[in-house]
This record gives sequence, structure tokens and C-alpha cells, in this order.
Amino acid sequence: MVRAILIDLKGEGGAPWRNWTPQSPSSLLEMVRKANDGQDPLIFLLFCQSLPSENGREDPLHVAVRGLHCPERGMEVVCARSTVAALYTVKQKLDAKDVSQIQVLSVPQRKAFMMALVDQLFTSVYQFEFGVLQANVEARNLEQAAGSPGEFLPPLLVQDLGKIQSEIKIYLEGLPTLKGELRILRAVLIPDHTFLHGFTTRTGGISSIPSLSSCNLFSSSKRRDPPVVVQENLRRLAAAAGFNPQTYHSVKVNHASDVWVMGKAKPDSYDGIITNQTGVTIAAPGADCIPVLFADPVRKACGAAHSGWQGTLLGVSMATVNAMVAEYDCHVEDILVVLGPSVGPCCFTLPQESAKEFHRIDPNCVRYLDSSEPSIDIRRATRVLLEAGGILPQNIQDDTVRDPNQNLTLCTACHPEQFYSHVRDGENFGTQIGFISIKD
Repeated sequence: MVRAILIDLKGEGGAPWRNWTPQSPSSLLEMVRKANDGQDPLIFLLFCQSLPSENGREDPLHVAVRGLHCPERGMEVVCARSTVAALYTVKQKLDAKDVSQIQVLSVPQRKAFMMALVDQLFTSVYQFEFGVLQANVEARNLEQAAGSPGEFLPPLLVQDLGKIQSEIKIYLEGLPTLKGELRILRAVLIPDHTFLHGFTTRTGGISSIPSLSSCNLFSSSKRRDPPVVVQENLRRLAAAAGFNPQTYHSVKVNHASDVWVMGKAKPDSYDGIITNQTGVTIAAPGADCIPVLFADPVRKACGAAHSGWQGTLLGVSMATVNAMVAEYDCHVEDILVVLGPSVGPCCFTLPQESAKEFHRIDPNCVRYLDSSEPSIDIRRATRVLLEAGGILPQNIQDDTVRDPNQNLTLCTACHPEQFYSHVRDGENFGTQIGFISIKD
């Protein structure tokens, strides 16, 4: 069932439909209503505002279109300087109403263009239908004015797609920052004369969906933030932190313990990365799972790991340490480890079967073991496993730090104003990261 209809009021060459009359928009809307008999979809008229004429008079058609703006009846006119801006504005309105089923109607010459825009600005969470409208909207019904789904559609040229991507990039770069300035948390344990590092919070980006706002740094086909938005958030982070986003690499989460040694063949999935190359930035995401950073200032090597409860049990942190030892001749006692923001035992539970595995690591990792879902401390489990592997206790920075100004391992679920949380926010959750690189 279509929940929203987007009508693209642009014609070939980017000019408004020349043969429309002031009555045409009303006729079109009447046809749309009839074609959706029994439904009451939201209707958006995408209208690119042109410059005033030389005599200072506004086109009567423009006046007529804007006169149809009636949000209380589910009909909105979205005026913008470009189709990119208009479509992104509509996306924000659809996201606010949790609408995912959408039909786009445009003239034949614009169909490929609109499909390309949708592909860039939306994810597979949304379901789109594309219809083609002829400029003659005085036809008796919508079927006469709409092209058939199987009609020939000229392919979009590579250079045209490049222009679309460039226009989107420029538009997103111009959007204001949401929810406050970008903030990066840094650990005192990692020497800043050798390493650039930090843990992000949720502020300072452009993601507008409440559970993703505003500096979401992970895109998924199951969430509403498209890659272009995440890339813009990353660009802003890179500018603030001082690294090159073109040489940024994040783990490919599989909730396991595989580690990619940068410079060697990349596994299909990996929850850890290590490198001794300067000029590259490696990162691990987290939204309750622990983003763990590793730094060896002696051998000038570093690592990043994503440690959820499954990865913790599988020993992903020590797998990352062992890879640094094997590949870069690091000494375990030289490696510094920082655990970033993650869910605390105050907010995280697991079924008793899994809880028993944590209990075997250390009984203090589990609270209320006899309950059906005991509370789990994945941070303590990580520390215990690291110390058992030879990491010095004083070389681990986690929530045992008592100084509130130095404790970075805050509970993500308990601090909604600072962090994303899967436990708290559900499936459409945002993601923060821990990142590290070796300075030249």
C-alpha cells in the first residue's frame, strides 16, 4: 500500500512544465486521489522555485501550486532551489512520520534522474514505485497520464550520475549541524605525540532521524540513514579530528574475532584491524558494543576492535593484541588498551546460558546469575581476558577509572544525550566509533 506520493513538478531541461495552466495542479491531484481510491496517502508536490521574471511578476502557475499547500489534509508543497533539496526535505518529513512506502510520479525525461536521486538518498528500508506522468494532466484518468512500468527508459549516463552525486555532496555539506557541536572524547593513556585517536559522541552531524541524530557513523540497509549522509558525518568528524576520510577503514562487523592485518588480504568480515602505516585511520563502531583501541608507542603500531558480548567471549581483544605481536613484533607489556563508551552491567542482560559463559571468565562479570536474564559486565570480562593475556593492568583504561574527567567508558544506554544505544533505541539505532591513527 502506497503511503506517500511524490509528484515531481519539473519538466525536460529543468524548466517548469510550460503547457500547464493554473488549473493543472488541481486536476493532477484529483486524478491521484481517484487512482488511490480507498487510501489516503500523503501527497508532496516537489516544486523547484525559479527566479522572478524580469518584470517582477511571479508565474501564475507557481502561485497556484503554492496555494495547494494544505498539510492538515495530507498535501504539502515543498519548494526548494533544487530537486536534491526538495527530495531530501521530503525524506525528512517521511522519516518523521515513519513512512516507507512511496510512489514517485514524474515526466518521462525525469524518471531516470529521480530514480538515481532516490538510490542515493534512501536505503532499502523504503519501498518505491515509479510512475511516469505526461505533461497533459487534463486526461480523464491517471492511467492515461502515466507510463507503463515496462516502458523503455534511457540509461543515465555516467557523467550525469557523477553530477547527481556531486550535487548531493555539495548540498549535504551545506546543511547545518544538528544537536550541538561535534565532540570527541580522548584517552589520557594514549600518547598524543604518536597517535591521533578518539571516541565520537552523537552530536555534530546531519542525521535528522531522532534515533540516528545527529552524528551517526554507520549505514545499513536496515536503517534510514543512507551512505551519503554517513559519509558527510564522517567528513565533518575527519575535519574536526584532523585525519583524511579517504584513508579511513572501519571493521566489517561479524561479532566474531577475525582480525585484518592492513596490507594483507582482507577477510570477508573482521572485528579487528591492526596497522603500522602512517596516514591511515582505523576504526571500530559501537552502540553498546565496546569500541576498543590499541596503541604500541614503542613499535608504533595500533589497532581497533569491535567487542560485543559474542566477540568478547570469542576473545576479539586478545586476538587483536596477538596479531600486533605476531605482525609487528610488539611486546604485550608495551601495548596500551582503551575501552570506549559501551553498555554497562546496569543496562545489559543475557539469557542464563550465555551468562554462565561470562561467569566462567570471572564470577564478578555476572550479577543475579540465578535469574532468567542476569546482568552482564562485558567490560570487566574484556579486562580479565586482556590481563590473562599479558596486558599490564595499568595499561588498560576502562570504567575502573574513578576520575570522571578521564573515564571514557560511560554507559551508552544511560546517556541518551551523548551516545547511541541499541539496547535503548531499538533496531533503528545510530552508531558511534573509536578511531586511531599513527602520526607521521
